[in-house]
Amino acid sequence: MDDDELPRRRDDALSALVRQPLDPLSVDELDDRIAVLEAEIERIRAHRRAATSQKAAAEALFRKG
Repeated sequence: MDDDELPRRRDDALSALVRQPLDPLSVDELDDRIAVLEAEIERIRAHRRAATSQKAAAEALFRKG
């Protein structure tokens, strides 16, 4: 079983983040939060692109042999 298929722990950071109430946050704090989350999304996308590229390269290498 891959790690991706495992159920997410209820106490992980992502679960805690989505449970946080937004009402106490100011507009500036909400803007900051959005900026941080957008940066994190881009970081994840870059990592995914790299992982996909590495997987494709490995598959191509083993197909040639």
